[in-house]
Amino acid sequence: MGDNVVIYSRGSENLTEQFPDVVKAVKETFPERDCIVDGEAVPVNPETGEIYPFQAVSQRRGRKYNLDATIREIPLVVFLFDILYLDGDSLVNIPYLERRKRLEALFEENQGIKRATQLVSGDQEKLALFFEQAIQDGCEGVVAKNVTERSLYRAGARGWLWIKMKRDYKSELADTLDLVVVGAFAGHGRRKGTYGALLMASYNSDLDRYETVCKLGTGFNDDVLFGLPKKFAQFAIPDKANNVESKIKADFWFNPAIVMEIAGAEITLSPVHTCAMGLFRPDSGIAVRFPRFTGRFREDKQAYDCTTTSEIIEMYQGQIKKTASS
Repeated sequence: MGDNVVIYSRGSENLTEQFPDVVKAVKETFPERDCIVDGEAVPVNPETGEIYPFQAVSQRRGRKYNLDATIREIPLVVFLFDILYLDGDSLVNIPYLERRKRLEALFEENQGIKRATQLVSGDQEKLALFFEQAIQDGCEGVVAKNVTERSLYRAGARGWLWIKMKRDYKSELADTLDLVVVGAFAGHGRRKGTYGALLMASYNSDLDRYETVCKLGTGFNDDVLFGLPKKFAQFAIPDKANNVESKIKADFWFNPAIVMEIAGAEITLSPVHTCAMGLFRPDSGIAVRFPRFTGRFREDKQAYDCTTTSEIIEMYQGQIKKTASS
């Protein structure tokens, strides 16, 4: 790695100039090795070490001026959890625990670069305690990873090999979904002047189209809610986009562009949503029941990087198996 350090977002956007403190930490941490590592830059309180909400990182995205002051206000610690390439060798096709061993042997921890804490266990009680400790430490949650021979690195996809579990929906879906906005509905009453709900879709990579999966109307604070029309204005179009499959007629249509993270209660059959239409029952798709915005716009993702129809199908099938066995 040496003096040549490049930082990419999940969407392959080059963010190197926006995070000079991370570049400096990487240069000071790594020996002269050629590698690609995966991790997350986490905002921390410089006085207490407390982890700030992840959204604080967005205050640093896109800034070109007063970076020094911002770095002092919102310093970052990089927590590394994977390595994909080392000294000419691709590591993506070896199991996760072996990759992790290579990563841990590569560097010593310091103030700016650390290893993500992990627990390897099949004991449910130990896993529950680990999760609770993560919440107490200010983390959003944990990511449970498969560590068998199947645990190869799959760029841009988690499927069921990686499952995210967060603090605010422990009794609901085990993972969040990153869905793209394709339409909206006019607000009434207290929501007059903004949108009452957004029409959300998954991406069907086989058919290269977006399929509706829920109407999202909860989880917004007032600032976000009444800022939605301005946020979506540049993506507004007069009619439904050609690559959007919808049986629902929205009041407003958008080119698929903005990705939002949502939580939900479960996946259910739906006569009106087009995700996996006809796969489980004729004239029915599947949908997210009781969707809720988590507060996170996935600005690091392009529309086609959103949760796929195949991934939602996997979630629904897993839900059916769990119900049948209980």
